[in-house]
Amino acid sequence: MAGFQWAGSVGQFAAALLETLPHPALIIDENVRIAAANGAARKILPHLRLREPLILALRAPDVLESVARVLTSRRAETTLLHERVPLERVYEVTITPLEVPSQTVAAVVLTLTDMTEARRLEQMRVNFVANASHELRTPLASILGFVETLQGPAKEDAHARGKFLEIMRDQARRMSRLVDDLLSLSRIEQKAHVRPEQQVDLSLIVRHICETLQPLARESEVRLDIHVEPNLHIAGDHDELARVTENLIENAIKYGVWGKPGEVDRVEVSLIHEGDEARLAVRDHGPGIEADHLPRLTERFYRVDDGLSRAKGGTGLGLAIVKHIVARHRGRMAIESQINHGSVFSASFPLA
Repeated sequence: MAGFQWAGSVGQFAAALLETLPHPALIIDENVRIAAANGAARKILPHLRLREPLILALRAPDVLESVARVLTSRRAETTLLHERVPLERVYEVTITPLEVPSQTVAAVVLTLTDMTEARRLEQMRVNFVANASHELRTPLASILGFVETLQGPAKEDAHARGKFLEIMRDQARRMSRLVDDLLSLSRIEQKAHVRPEQQVDLSLIVRHICETLQPLARESEVRLDIHVEPNLHIAGDHDELARVTENLIENAIKYGVWGKPGEVDRVEVSLIHEGDEARLAVRDHGPGIEADHLPRLTERFYRVDDGLSRAKGGTGLGLAIVKHIVARHRGRMAIESQINHGSVFSASFPLA
């Protein structure tokens, strides 16, 4: 490039300037070779070598075409770069012509902004709205259908009216549970960065929830085996910890049993002092969960068995709520399962 030497002081200044940028950045010369690059760029482009063609470091046709156009047109462009190896990432690539006063320069500055997390959050939001809408639409459509039937053909049918009203009540309760869980999740997320400071006795909470769920266990022919060590104090929110305990035990009673008539299933609830933590574990001896499902169990609206979950009154948000509460308390959640050997759902909290 006439009148401009990248190896001289100007080139050194350009390289030093790139190092101050938080995002990966490169200077590409008129021959589409890498004239300068910062450490962030070298980190994400391991094959990057100075004074070598850009194509050897970045095999992305859309980006290379944009660079060629900007070198010619001197007008900035923005494009996207999708990296799939070693991890899937999305970068917004901005290509800007480099203007140097009193120099005849044909070069561009290429910056990469990591959009992976923003894209992931946007996709989560879209999926969340779609799933919530779907979950509400089904019971709502059912209620509207029965209302129209009661206003028309079944208007004078007392038997049908009683049957339809019962179904409508169940569907309304399903919507109410879903709205309650959505509001709970929203409240927990709003307080996610605020760690609870009040000391509570987790032992008392777990014992109380076990007593509360005994009627459900008996009705489901499930025996609760309870082992709770006393005086395990943690910094926590009483209601949220009760919600964690209730969700884990109720899930085990509903979904972690074989449910064979006349046979009593067993669910073990334990709270023990383990190192500097209090570990709550709920073990069932039911059918177990396939390994493919385990990483996704705490996703919102994710269900292993849609039909069974809805039949049991599940909203698909219980474990997502548990995960967020445990995270707010700076705890750890773990799920282990083996087909035909049951599952263990555990939550560990730092002791006060």
